[in-house]
Amino acid sequence: MFSDLRNKRVLITGASAGVGLAAAKAFVQSGARVGINGRRSAQQMESVLAELRAQGGEVSYFQADLSQSGSCQALVAAFVEQYGGLDVLINNAGGLGGRSGLEDIDDAFYDRVMDLNARSALMMTKYAIPHLRESAKLSGETTSVISTGSIAGREGGGIGAGIYAASKAWLHDIHRNWVKEFTRDNIRFNIVSPGTIDTAFHEDKPQELRDKIASSIAMGRFGRSEEVAPSFLFFASHRMSGYITGQILDVNGGQMAP
Repeated sequence: MFSDLRNKRVLITGASAGVGLAAAKAFVQSGARVGINGRRSAQQMESVLAELRAQGGEVSYFQADLSQSGSCQALVAAFVEQYGGLDVLINNAGGLGGRSGLEDIDDAFYDRVMDLNARSALMMTKYAIPHLRESAKLSGETTSVISTGSIAGREGGGIGAGIYAASKAWLHDIHRNWVKEFTRDNIRFNIVSPGTIDTAFHEDKPQELRDKIASSIAMGRFGRSEEVAPSFLFFASHRMSGYITGQILDVNGGQMAP
């Protein structure tokens, strides 16, 4: 179905586990050439890379902390040097960054959460744009930036997660701005917005709370990373979504229908 992704050069941030890793596996299975990024050491990722390569895929690991702009620039440069260009950027790096009620938020907390979720996507996209523009020009097809949003960006998030939710709403919105600025370069910008997915993000929640959340989802359960991954392939494929840009695809089991 996604045969046009074969040999496409795909960089996925925050892909050492969870949704990012599931997306990497799906791209490898589609024949893409994949770079995955995370904070873990290369040694810690050896078994993961071996599994991906066993599927016949070309995959490399790039360690970087993307809360720093310089690391974003270096990551894009390293990927392009190795793969000769860039066709798809997936901004998946991010996380809760901690919980804090409004009256306890300080500058350090705000900066940590926003750097993790907003700055990382902003600067990765900034440094990727010239390469995405060049690839689109050479191929005659659109290239793609896909960012991982969140249901929290729609409904505000749980208690203590307000800055995280705001950072995701910020991400949803800035994609709309990028559509206005870069569509002329044949670059598309879309969001995959997961609901409650059974990843490390929710592992600290007591079972009683997890059951309560599950009961609020039409499908009656948390989603799985493997159920989110195909949405990234859809947006990355020019054949499947070449006329789709500026959109948010909610993957939430009916938890919210905006």
